[in-house]
Amino acid sequence: MMTARLWLVAGILAAIALGADQAVVERGQKEEARSCIPCHSLRLIHSQRLSKAAWNKELDKMAGWGTVVNDRDALLEYLLANYGDDKPLPAPAMSK
Repeated sequence: MMTARLWLVAGILAAIALGADQAVVERGQKEEARSCIPCHSLRLIHSQRLSKAAWNKELDKMAGWGTVVNDRDALLEYLLANYGDDKPLPAPAMSK
């Protein structure tokens, strides 16, 4: 009985931790516009589906190339909420 309660509490806490706060995601989107867009298009970013570790690696790489990210945590949450490895791939772009 006690084990079942512990699992229930652990499950609830995990769900809360995994859910991205909308305000944080919105700050992350603004950070994307400020720090990512000056160097490359949204298509490059939005076509990827990466894990948290992979997005962290990408942010580290960009920082190594001189990108300044003021709100890294919010940017990471935004990227995971919208372009995490659990999200469906976008439809392919059609050429004219």
